[in-house]
Amino acid sequence: MSNTLISLEKVSLHYTEDARAGVTEIDFSIKKGDFVAIVGESGSGKSTLLKIIFGLLAPDSGEVFFKGRHLEGPHEKLIPGHDSMKMLSQDFNLNIYARVYENIESMLSNEDLKGKKQKAADMTKLLGIEHLANKKIVELSGGEQQRVALARAIITEPEVLLLDEPFSQLDALLKTQFRADLKHLCDHLGITIIMVSHDPVDGLTLSNKMIILKEGKLIESGSPEEVYANPSHIYTAKLLGNAFVLPAEEARVLGIRTKMNTVMIYPEWVQLKSGWSSRSYLVKEVFFKGFYEDLLLERNGIELIAINQKPGGYEKGDRVQVQLGRYLEFD
Repeated sequence: MSNTLISLEKVSLHYTEDARAGVTEIDFSIKKGDFVAIVGESGSGKSTLLKIIFGLLAPDSGEVFFKGRHLEGPHEKLIPGHDSMKMLSQDFNLNIYARVYENIESMLSNEDLKGKKQKAADMTKLLGIEHLANKKIVELSGGEQQRVALARAIITEPEVLLLDEPFSQLDALLKTQFRADLKHLCDHLGITIIMVSHDPVDGLTLSNKMIILKEGKLIESGSPEEVYANPSHIYTAKLLGNAFVLPAEEARVLGIRTKMNTVMIYPEWVQLKSGWSSRSYLVKEVFFKGFYEDLLLERNGIELIAINQKPGGYEKGDRVQVQLGRYLEFD
């Protein structure tokens, strides 16, 4: 028996005659329990695709299926949005003058008041906000409000949680904690999560499946490890990592024998060591990153970045021996 939960078949939606404004012939499927990250630059169609999956937008052509059945769009339902899904939007949609527990409890019916209060209490404990239960939303920080919004979204036990740029209003520390919360929900509660993000780090650290969009088209999909290490498109490599893309003639100057038009190199593939194939590079800049540093290297006018795991060993103006451990070639 197939465990496919959601599938899209040649789904297209265009707001204007410009094919890049929307999505074009999107095909993919999502299994129960997946954590899917839809990643792309601004305007690539990420949020449009998320709204189509939720049923807030209807495609011009193609079809969306939920458990093998047609997913109804906004023209087929009185209240748009699939009943088995919840969407967490960027504005949180909270009653800012109500208390935390009131916001969470409001998502449940009054048929069992005792059970309602217990379920809300359990949810605040799960997300580590039980100490905030009696505070008003207006008194909370952005990260705390986001956790309340998440509690509201999952207290009704949806099968699918949709996230539209969930980290856009969080600082680095809160991002790390919220990522852990989402990972916990996916792993331990079995909720299928579909997340849209312009930051590839979100997808690389959380998802088990990434979908890469460019100008409304799905150009690549697969596990984060697979898509990062062996991208089929230069766009993917530049989006997911600090990749250097060199024309063939520049690559040959660095000693790369290629018959292709373009070569892509990630910084972690640039090795700071001597050997029969190593070449001398000039250290142009040193960028301290805490437990490591980035070295901007130059040889014959061509620049690369290398990662140095032992900060303090190099200074601007030094000469270093470099080997290219790996590179990818593209037509």
